[in-house]
Amino acid sequence: VERLAGVTRERFLRDIYPRRKPVVLTGLELGSCTTKWTADYLSQAEGSKEVKIHVSAVPQMDFLSKNFVYRTLPFDVFVRRAAEVKHKEYFLTEDEKYYLRSVGEDVRKDIADIRKQFPILAEDVHIPEYFEKEQFFSSVFRISSAGLQLWTHYDVMDNFLIQVTGKKRVVLYSPRDAPYLYLSGTKSEVLDVDNPDLEKYPLFVKAKRYQCVLEAGDVLFIPALWFHNVLSEEFGVALNVFWKHLPAESYDKTDTYGNKDPMAASRAIQILDRALKTLEELPEEYRDFYARRMVLRIQEKAYRNDYG
Repeated sequence: VERLAGVTRERFLRDIYPRRKPVVLTGLELGSCTTKWTADYLSQAEGSKEVKIHVSAVPQMDFLSKNFVYRTLPFDVFVRRAAEVKHKEYFLTEDEKYYLRSVGEDVRKDIADIRKQFPILAEDVHIPEYFEKEQFFSSVFRISSAGLQLWTHYDVMDNFLIQVTGKKRVVLYSPRDAPYLYLSGTKSEVLDVDNPDLEKYPLFVKAKRYQCVLEAGDVLFIPALWFHNVLSEEFGVALNVFWKHLPAESYDKTDTYGNKDPMAASRAIQILDRALKTLEELPEEYRDFYARRMVLRIQEKAYRNDYG
């Protein structure tokens, strides 16, 4: 993934954004957070308010098999635990991993916004304003233990992953490679992108891997629909900022995470499911023939042919 220093808003919107490819922006003015946000400072700043966290006995978290548990801790206790490798106090094992993905007050209705959930910390952050204020969707505060790896998934909105402290490796795949990623909803079943089970996932070798390492102060632009797999190489704090680049009415009103498919896409998939159900009325030979014709029709009508 390309790294570019000191990119202005104008250059980003003119040269980088239209290409719809991930890029790491360096040297941006992010505020005092990059120097201030030590584990000690974070603990003091937001004190003992309760936070809901993921706790995992293994480094690779799997959203599909749910190999983690949700627990609640006071924020300062959570930060101290996430920063240590071996725990004296723990829920599952003494080397369990912790992960906070901030949420709104009511998860079903409210989006994550650092200004509301962590107002004191929000004052330390300057979010790069490379989009219009009314496009803003959410700002998600994240803290993870060293070694924690998140499942591969896509989001339906553009976002900046701002690495405030610590080091993160991000592996990305183009939306074009969706056929090789064994999807279940917005998530890939291939958890271990470094040593995939190729007997189970033979097509995965066809997916082109993009990779970058984010140091403190780096900002990764992740275009909507790009798959990403994030590994925290060190204890670290990050902030994701999502914004709407489609008309506001395209998005699902009940979406608080920024990962529900656009309304038209959901409707199209429902219609397709009904069409496939209708095909079941035919004998296998006919079903196969007409299904192939439908695939060709979709390719002709809806596929882009200008992918680089």
